[in-house]
Formats: sequence, structure tokens, C-alpha cells
Amino acid sequence: MMVTFVSQCEHKALNRTRRVLDAFANRIGSRTWQTVITEEGLQAVKKLLRQTATKNTAVSCHWVRSRSRSELVWLVGNRDKFNTEGYVPVNWTRKNILNTQWENDWHYLPLIKSLTAIAALFHDWGKSSDFFQARLIGKEKLPKGDPLRHEWISVLFLNAFVNNETDEQWLERLINSKFDVDVLTENVAKNINNPKNKPIKKLPTAASIVAWLIISHHRLPLNDDKGGWIGDDSGSLQKSLQRITQKWGYENKFNEAEFNKHLKACFMYSAGLPSQSKQWLKETRKYAKKLKDALPLLLAAQDNHFLRAILSHARLSMMLADHYYSSLDCDDKNRLKNRELKLYANTYTDSISKKNKLKQTLDEHLVGVMKQSVHNVHCLPMFETNADELPRAFDIKKLKQASPDGFQWQDKSVRKIKKWREDQEKIEVNNFGFFAVNMASTGTGKTFANAKIMRALSPQMDSLRYVLALGLRTLTLQTGKEYRTRIGLEKNELAVLIGSRAVLNLYDKNQQETQQEVSLSGSESEEILLDNTLYFDTKIPEGSLKTVLKTEKDRKFLYAPVLSCTIDHLMGATETKRGGQYILPTLRLMSSDLVIDEIDDFDGTDLIAIGRLIHLAGMLGRKVMISSATIPPDLAQGYFNAYQSGWTIFAKMREKNPNVGCAWTDENDSTVISCCNAENYQQQHTQFIEKRLNALQKEQPKRKANIVPCQTDDFENSEAYFQSVILKAVIEKHTNHYIVDSNTDKKISFGVVRMANIKPCIHFTQYLLNVDLSKFSEDLEIRVMAYHSAQLLIMRNEQEKHLDNILQRSGGEQDIFNNVIIKAHLSKLTTKHVIFIVVATPVEEVGRDHDFDWAVVEPSSYRSFIQLAGRVLRHRNKEIKQANIALLQHNLRSIQNKEVAFCYPGYESANNKLTTHNLNELVDVDKLAERLDSQPRISRPRTLQAKTDLVDLEHSCIEKLLNTPTQVGPETMQGWLSDYWWLTALPQHYVRFRDSSPQDIRYLVPDRDFDGAWKFAEKDKQGKVIPNESGIKRYELSDQEQQRLWLLRDYEQLLLALEEGEDLQKLALMYGEISLPTYGKNKNDLEFSYSNQLGLSRK
Repeated sequence: MMVTFVSQCEHKALNRTRRVLDAFANRIGSRTWQTVITEEGLQAVKKLLRQTATKNTAVSCHWVRSRSRSELVWLVGNRDKFNTEGYVPVNWTRKNILNTQWENDWHYLPLIKSLTAIAALFHDWGKSSDFFQARLIGKEKLPKGDPLRHEWISVLFLNAFVNNETDEQWLERLINSKFDVDVLTENVAKNINNPKNKPIKKLPTAASIVAWLIISHHRLPLNDDKGGWIGDDSGSLQKSLQRITQKWGYENKFNEAEFNKHLKACFMYSAGLPSQSKQWLKETRKYAKKLKDALPLLLAAQDNHFLRAILSHARLSMMLADHYYSSLDCDDKNRLKNRELKLYANTYTDSISKKNKLKQTLDEHLVGVMKQSVHNVHCLPMFETNADELPRAFDIKKLKQASPDGFQWQDKSVRKIKKWREDQEKIEVNNFGFFAVNMASTGTGKTFANAKIMRALSPQMDSLRYVLALGLRTLTLQTGKEYRTRIGLEKNELAVLIGSRAVLNLYDKNQQETQQEVSLSGSESEEILLDNTLYFDTKIPEGSLKTVLKTEKDRKFLYAPVLSCTIDHLMGATETKRGGQYILPTLRLMSSDLVIDEIDDFDGTDLIAIGRLIHLAGMLGRKVMISSATIPPDLAQGYFNAYQSGWTIFAKMREKNPNVGCAWTDENDSTVISCCNAENYQQQHTQFIEKRLNALQKEQPKRKANIVPCQTDDFENSEAYFQSVILKAVIEKHTNHYIVDSNTDKKISFGVVRMANIKPCIHFTQYLLNVDLSKFSEDLEIRVMAYHSAQLLIMRNEQEKHLDNILQRSGGEQDIFNNVIIKAHLSKLTTKHVIFIVVATPVEEVGRDHDFDWAVVEPSSYRSFIQLAGRVLRHRNKEIKQANIALLQHNLRSIQNKEVAFCYPGYESANNKLTTHNLNELVDVDKLAERLDSQPRISRPRTLQAKTDLVDLEHSCIEKLLNTPTQVGPETMQGWLSDYWWLTALPQHYVRFRDSSPQDIRYLVPDRDFDGAWKFAEKDKQGKVIPNESGIKRYELSDQEQQRLWLLRDYEQLLLALEEGEDLQKLALMYGEISLPTYGKNKNDLEFSYSNQLGLSRK
């Protein structure tokens, strides 16, 4: 292609870009270049320009298409130097413009700054105690945990200083530096034997907020009282804070005798207090005056019900500052010089002696954290709008182009959104609320449409900056690569966060909660913010981000225009009870819109946790899209309510339009309107669904289902019976839906068997590897693959790469037989019939672009039927005369006579039981024989039969969880939206995300003592690799079993093939991760079986 480059760079940037462009193109003018170049070469030019880009860089690239036409390809740097077509302005006009974002949007920034500053100056006063100082020095052996945590004692000091005065009075004394150390310590010491003391109870509003910021800067208050708060109304802000005592997580009372022995030392302050520091007093006077001046803003925030956003920003800024300043090295130039006191805040480990040494004095730490907190608050607007610091992805060719035939609905949706934006006079360019629902059918380009829609919602409708959150437990490189290719993004525009989130970090089981977790460093603020592997190929330019986040990986997490990750990586924003794991996802949400793909892949109380995330996105002013072909009415309604509740807080704080723009789209129609309340939304959603039902009914059925009889009274041999029934169903489906290979004349089919859980998935795979097929059919052979999440990352990645390659069917039906692996199998087999079988868990239902000939389904829910049906004839249109999906009459739990059968996954529970587990009695068999689609899932009758109808059970459960506005209590969705339970960790304690299966992370690494041997290991908190094979029994497949494997993988060879220049140990620690579910039990009591080919399962 022939291209022209135009440079509008200034100062040093002009010479830098000239050096790059001169190397690739001919200079035909002082600022113009032209050359013939390949697409790969053009991408190299763009990458080199971006690496050195500054605010003075501005380069456009135009593709010369013909004599009369050129096309803008991309812009690098300052886009304001060009118009949307890449033309340079011939004239400029100048005028003074105030910083509108700060002048008009952030009225309450002074309030956030002053609250954060005062809280930061008091946050570690409790470290002044003799006990804490003795533990830091380490002269005697002391418990790692203080009897009373330092933040609680800090609040006691604040309470003692306020001393029942009004906010104006205590702030005036603070302005005048009126501190009496003896009186303060005496008043604090009165609490030594008063565990029921409620120090926040008598505090006025501003002081109580400062107190909450202090006590929550490591952990949210939590009183684990076995459900005592369930169903309670939290009351007002003051009432919620008045409940808190030291028993809400602030006493380390593991041993009564040890507790009483050391408690007194927590109330002794031999080395003085921070108020004896001149620098501390100077800063305190300054910000006490600012807070006093901002008290009217605080009153307005409380009266107008957006105090939640103020506190959220303040806590985030202070915790991030505490993390940043605590992590500064001893010789870091950013550390402050004032070190007046002989009190210390933390220690560091000397690299030579490996001993702990004193690091930051307490006055330096308090003032340093305060200054960094104020800086962080100052940067909050940057996280929202600064395109230089947090860039957007522009010039994405695929998104600019018109969609091909059959996918024009994508462009229709975009046009309607643009038209709606043009019609909304009150809307600003960026700050408007928007909640979108994409319900396009499987295989119609929903993922690509989501990107186009998010581009239409961007400030100038020409860029992308969002997070794609997937419902998978583990995101592999293959998933990220496939998404990048599909959307047309570059490596420096999409970051992929791979690996499973260590769910134990999101919430703490009882065993973890009883540990004395305070490290000898004296600081819990130095923890790692991001502990997973992030793939993002670009250099982060110097800027404000570096002054907020210390590590490159943390900055990349925020910097990438598009981030693809599992939803688990974002849930920390609302689900973290203690520690700083919520900081990065919250900052990312401040700067990015949110797309949740396959939103209805969750069930149970996970739906409430996701609702909390959507509410936060609304409160941060972001736009949200939920996407799935099978979204039930109550789920859409519940999440709109959550989003609107959050957006209302944002709109009030920032004086924006409180109405929310709403879009509904599918392959048939799009609706875009403004909604002002839940009733309005429900009415519009119902109308959209009615149109969708009519359209679905007119379509030619691509999937039909029959129910396979499956019942036995022989419970001891139930699994063997179950497996034989499935195999018969597989053969029957193959017989009716095979394809004839034109090269070999063999009759071949590719099908999927959906099992509810990993263990029976592996067991059935083993059954197929060993079964005598002659007992079932003559002239038949099979090739089998177990596909589930409990595999090494790189092994699953290789599997997905192969399946994605052959099952997307882009080259027609015969193309699949040209694949090298498939061709090799067929050349060795002499049988007329060959069945390729993927035995999969629900991971196949979500995010996989696979097209099978048939499916056999172990039922868990109606949703599972529909989701898996989307993987049958996904990209092919055929007239179906016989059912191509088999639904088993009973699932394995039902055959084994379990009291609750449609669960794990599923919606049935002890509180929501079905009267029967016979599928014939739970679904409309005749309708399934005519067509299997999403209609029963996306619509609901007014009166539900939740005990006798499977899909009604699902509607009933979702309604109770998400769409019952009268509910109260920390365990409810409405309790999170309307009450003040968010001030505590009770909502996360009662409703935990992924509660059923916390993970223990292991890695399969080379055994350096035995050449060629491999062993499982884990990482300790410092990242050191520790061998740990406990609970895992290895086994290898026999030669006979391996012959029937569809895909034989070699772990070591896959690692070596990466060619990343690292040794095997490092590669294994990146790509050899596997998650062991603990099922809420002690991991040492669990036993697992492991095979490289079949993965991991519980014994």
C-alpha cells in the first residue's frame, strides 16, 4: 500500500518523529513523507512512534487508495492537531478556557481532600504505643498481632481529642494546635477494660467520617456474629457507625492470657505522640482550616444523598497513598526529610543481613501519606478524562467498516445510539449515564457488536476504553488473542489478564481470619496490588500515573485502552473486605466503561455480588453493557436498578442529568431511550422482549431436543449406568447428524457431551477411552477430549487453540477434514463411522465460538440447555428433521437420589426445591421437540410455578435475589443500594462471590533434583516457590487409552515452544498454573487425581 505521513509535531518531538519516519519513508516535504509499505511495516512505524510520543507529538497516516481518494489510517499523539479525517487546520483562534472538569464537575474535591488529609494525619496514631514500637524493634518476642489493632487506637485518640465537641469546635482547636498529650493519653487509657466502648457514637458528622476512614484503611468493620444482622435495616449513617466496637475486627484475641498480658502496653506511649512533631502540627493546622471551610459541602453531600461517593473517593485515595508511601525504599528521593520523632511506622528487610531494620519515622509516614493522599485526590479527575495519561484506542479499522451481510444489525444499533445522543440536548460529551443490553442470538456477532456500541458511546464516538469482563474462572492467552483478532486491536491496545484469581484474596475463610496476619514489617500497606500475569505490549510514558502507582504492571492495568479479564479480577472493587486488593479494579472502573459478557452465566448469590459491581460502575459515572442471548427479565431489571442507583449518586454529586440512557439490541431490532425510573425501564424491556419473541418464533429451528430416558434404582452402579446411557445417546445423535468426508468417504461427526461437574466429566472421558465399542455399534471408532477448567493454563490454551481452529467452520463443512490432527486420525482408522467427542463442563457454554453437529446434555438448569444449544450449528444453516440435542431425563445427582439435584451449578436449593427431578415433568417436551431456543428464559409469566417448572424456578430465584425492592439487610441487593451496610464488610461476609469454591493455586514446575521430573509447587507471600505435592495423586494414561485421545499434548514441549528466552522454571510459573478447589475445607484434608491429559479432579 502507498501511504503518506504528515507530522504536526513541535519542539523535540519533531526530530524524534523525523528519525523514525526517515527510516521507513521518503521525505517529500519538511513535514511530509510518502512510501509503499506492507501492513506489518506500517504497524511497526506506528509502534515506534507511540513509544516516543509526548504531548508535542502529532502524526497522521493516510492510505492513498486511488488518484482521487485517500483514507485516514491512524493518528499518533495529539489528535487535536487534525480533524476527524486527518486534515490540518489552516487557521487557529484562541480563547481562555477554564478547566471545566474541575470548575464545574468536581465541586466537592476540596471536601474530599480535606477529609482524606485529616484522616491520613491521624490514621496510624495507634502505632505510637509501646507495644507496637517494641514489636518493630524486635528486642523481645511478642505476638505478631497487636492486642488492639493500631487503627482502633487511632480512633480512640481522635475521639479523645474531639471530646464531645461539634465539628466547628474541635477543628478550631486543631487549627490552633491545642494538644495536651497527658490529657489525651489519660482519656484514651480509660478504654483499656471497655471492649463494648463505641468511640464513634458521640462524634459529630465530619469527625465520624474521619474515624471511619481511619478504621477502614486496612479492613472494613466486620462483626462475625453468625447471621445476627440478616434482615436488619442499617438506619442512618450515624446509626451504622455507632454500632462499631473493637470486636468488629480490631482485637487480636487468639489467646486470652496473651491478650491480657500485652493489652496495657497498647495504652502506654513512652516515646510521645505525633502531635509533638512541628511538621505534623503545621500540616494539621492547614487541613483543619480547609475541612472547617468545607463543612457546608459536607452538609450538602449528606442532605443530597451522595456522601457515599465522597467517602469512596476519600478511602481509595488514602489507602492508595498508604500503600505507595509505605513501599518507598530507604533512599527513595520521594521520601520526606522531616523525621523529628523517635517513633517508627514500619521496617524493611535488609538485603544483606536479611534482618528487619527501622524504615520510616511515624511523623514522616503520617505527613508523607497525607501529602500523597492529597495528590491522589488531585489526580481523581485524571482517572476519568485525561486521554494522555489513560489513552483510548482510536482508528480501529474493523470497527469503522460497515458490517458484512447478515451482521448489518450491528451498524443499525450504532446508528440508533448516535441518533439518541444527537437528540439529547442536556447530555455532555462524556458524562451521561448509559445501560445497554445486548441479547443477540449466539453466532450473530454479539461480541463484535459490543465493541461497536462501546465505540459509539465514547466521548467523540470514535474510540474505545472499556473492560471486557468474562464469566470464565480462568482466562487463557488463546481467549485474549481471539478477542484481539476479532475486534482488530493491536497488542498495545488490548491487555489480557490471564490466570485464575486467587479467590481466597477476595474473602477470608475462618482459618485465615484467625491468623495473626500483621507482618513484622509493621505495615499491611505494602501488599501486592496485582498478582496475576498481564499481557500488554507497550511502554508506559512518564506522567502522573508513576506518582500514584509504583509498579509497571499496576500502571499497565490502568493504562491499556481495552482490558480483557475474568470478572473475578474486577470483583475486588466491591468484594474486598480487607487489604488493598480493591484499589486497582476501582481505579480501572473510574476510567473505563464496563462490558460484562455472558452475564447470566452466574447463579445464586453471585448475582448480588455482580450487582454491587454494576452499582459501583454507575456511581463512578461509567457506562455499562450486559450481554447474553438468554438474559431473564428480572436480571435485566435488577441490574438496571443497581446501575441507576449508582448513577443517581454520581449525577447528584456532579450535577448531571439523572436520567439513564438505555439500549436494547439484538439481531432483529434496537431500541434506545432515556429511562427515569424502574417502571419506565420494565415497560420498555417488556416491549423489546415481545418483539424478540415474535422474531424468534419466525426463525427456522436450528436446534431440536429430545429427552433420553435415564432412570435406575441401582444407586451403587448409577454412574456406570449413566455413562452407558450417554454413549448410546451419542451414537444415536451421530447416526442422524454425521458429515461424509469427501476424501475418505467416512461418516464423521463432531459433538459435545455436557457434564455438570469436572469429576464426572473426567470419569466419562476415562469410560470412553476404555469402553468396548463393539457392544454398542459395529464399524465405529471414537476420539475423545476432556475440556474443563482444572487444567494447566498452557495445556488448556493448546486445547482451545485447536478447537477454535477447527470448530469455527469458516471454510465450509469439508474444511475441518483438512486439519492436520483430524487428517492424521482419519488416516489411521479403518472404521466407516468416526465420532469426535468433546466431554466438557459448563466452560464450553460461555465465550467459545464452536460449532458442533450435536450435543448430549446432563441438565443443570434451563439456561444450560440454551447456552449449549448455541454451540450446535452455530455458524451453519441446516434444515433439522430430527433432534440434534439430547437432554438426559435425570442428571447424575438425581440418579444418585440426592435431595437437591439441579444445583452446582443450578438454581435449586434447600429453600427452593422442585417437587420432582424428572425432566419430562419439568419442561414442555412438545415445544422442545419443535425448537430449543431462549424464549422461555427471556420471558416469564406473571404467576410462576417455581416448584413444578424448571425455567420458572430460575425466574423465581432471580426475582428474589435482584428485583425485590422491599428487602432489607446486608445480605440483600436492596440493602447494598439503599442502606449504609456498605460502611461495613457484612454484605461481603453474608454474600460472597464464588462462595462455593475458593481456590488453592499450584504450579507444575521442573524438579531440579531429578532430570525430566516435574512436581507441583506453590508460592508463599514473598513469591518464593515451595514444593507441595500434598493431596495430589498422579496417574498416566495407558498406551491403549492414549490411542483414543483426540489431542495428545506434551507440557514440556509446549513451554519450550514459547521461545521466550526464559528457563523452564520461570515459564512453568507463568503458564503452568492450576487451581485446586477447596470446597470451603482445609486444603490439607482434600485429595485430588491428576493427569496431564485429563486434568485435575477430586478423588
